Formats: sequence, C-alpha cells, structure tokens
Amino acid sequence: MSSPQTTTIATELAQAAEAIRGGERFLVTTHENPDGDALGSMLALKLALDQLGKDASMLLVGDAPLPGEYSFMPLDGLLRSVPDDASQRILLAVDCANESRIGPDPEVLQLSPLVVDIDHHHDNSRFGDVNVIDAKASSTGELLRDLFRELDVELTPQIGEALYIALVTDTGRFQYTNTTPKSLRLAAELVEAGADLHRIFQGVYESVQFAKLKLLARALERAQVYEGGRLVVSYLLRDDFQEVGAAEPYSEGIIDYLRAVEGADMAVLIREPPRSGGPLHRVSLRASHDELDVSAIARKSEGGGHRQAAGFSSEASIDEITDFVRREFAAAQPPSP
Repeated sequence: MSSPQTTTIATELAQAAEAIRGGERFLVTTHENPDGDALGSMLALKLALDQLGKDASMLLVGDAPLPGEYSFMPLDGLLRSVPDDASQRILLAVDCANESRIGPDPEVLQLSPLVVDIDHHHDNSRFGDVNVIDAKASSTGELLRDLFRELDVELTPQIGEALYIALVTDTGRFQYTNTTPKSLRLAAELVEAGADLHRIFQGVYESVQFAKLKLLARALERAQVYEGGRLVVSYLLRDDFQEVGAAEPYSEGIIDYLRAVEGADMAVLIREPPRSGGPLHRVSLRASHDELDVSAIARKSEGGGHRQAAGFSSEASIDEITDFVRREFAAAQPPSP
C-alpha cells in the first residue's frame, strides 16, 4: 500500500508531465552559482525536451563563469539573460529551493505563462504553478528520472551522463547520507544506458584548476576550530580571488575539506564574492551527520538548503557571521542528559 507522500509525488509527476505534453516552447533554468545537480538536471531536461520534439532553451541568469569542472558538459546555447520570447515559454525550474535562487531579478517568473518547479530541497517554497517536490530524492536528477519515465523519454547515453553528474555530485560520490538503494539502482541504470563514468570522473574530479588549489590553501590556512573542535570556520576575501586568479565558482567544494576535519560536526565557509555589486558575503554551511539541520540555521538569515548542506548571504562582517553561526550551532545541540 502506497504512503500519502508517495501518492502526492505520483500526482505531482503526472501534473508536470501533462504540462510538458501540452506545451511546445520551454525555458529550462536552475539556480545561480550552479553545482553538478543543477547543471546536470538542466541539461538532462533540455535533452529530454529535444527528444519529445519540443522547442527548448536553457537559461542561467547572471554572468558569473561556470565552475571549471563542468566545462566538458555540452552546454552550448546556454542563455545568460532572459530572452525576449520568455512570455511565450513555459518555465521549468530545476533544483531551485525558492524563486530568489533563480537570480536577483525574478522577471522571468512574471513573464512565463506557466512555472513548473522540480526540486528535492525539503524547504522548497513551492513557487511554481505546478510543483514536483520530493525531499527523499537524493538529487533533482533522480527526481527527473521519475518524470522521464512518466513521459516515456528514452535514456540515451547523453541524458544518462547528465543525470549521472547530478546524482554523483549531490550524493558526494555515493558517500553522503542521502545515498539510498534507489539512487544506487539509478546509477546502475544510467551506466547501462551508456553513461561514460570514467569521462565524468575525470571531468568533475580530476580537472582541478591550479588557482583553485591556491584558493584552497588560503582557506585551510585561515581555518579555526570552535566548540571543542566540533565547529570549523574559515573565510576567503575578494583579494584572495584576485591574487590567485580565481573566479567565484572556484570556491565550490572547498568547504568539504573543512567538513572532513576529525571531530567536526559542522563546517562554515564565508566568502567575499570577487565581484562587487552583490551581497557582502556568501556563507556555506555543511553538517557531517543528519542529526544537525544546517538549513534551519541558514533560514534564520533568509537562506536555505538541505539538512546537511545549506547557505545564506549576509551584509554582516566575518566576525559577526562567525559569532552568529557559533551561537546557532550551540543552540542546535541537544540538551545534556
């Protein structure tokens, strides 16, 4: 017997499939500063729409460069600003916990005649006209596989690779607690579909820019431990990016080195974006176990994310942010027996 949540997801998948079948022109977008799940999901959905004979374009608002580790992905034609015909295209937003994650200007949400929100963040704001939200899915890519099944989309090697990138990065190479039997079975299915795992591994994990290593060195040098070693905090300044020749996406993944510190329950990376005009600081939070919900901490500063990976923006100083996360970390600890 299916659970109420299973029934809800099935209904939402059917609604999304109906919206896609009934439309002809689409705009597929994801969140700014995209990770592997965001880019892999966006590309997989674009390829699926192509297979269905739809007119689809990909959109990533903003001009920040893409993370170098995903440069091997076939993202030709990616739009970086809202197209003139956006009012004639159904918007498919993938891996966006809320509308603000699409970018600072929500214009595309107002222009689109229909918004379909497909995501796996447990705190998703359900901003779409149609919402497909499954917090139990390891990644948005995993959720898209269920949608493709509903649409009778064939898993080609190209779609398989895009979904595998989404899956392998959001599960931390199948090491995070969101790795489930379903996600492992999906990985096998994608390999059977022709996904080239070695090419993906080389592109994502063995193509590190030298400037990223130098940025990592600065973050490690500044790392401080608090609360008896259970909290690790570090920061990167705008000058760091400029001096080592690194763009903002180069900071992606650095926080995982902080989280790996022995005894750490939570890691924090505060970074000053290399380009002015945005928030003073971007803050990433990571938990080493599922008992600590860092998204709850992020929401107190109007951010969000997953239980074990979240973030927020802040106009506060590095010292003020450090004090804030220390207080919230302490408050999140269970009372002593």
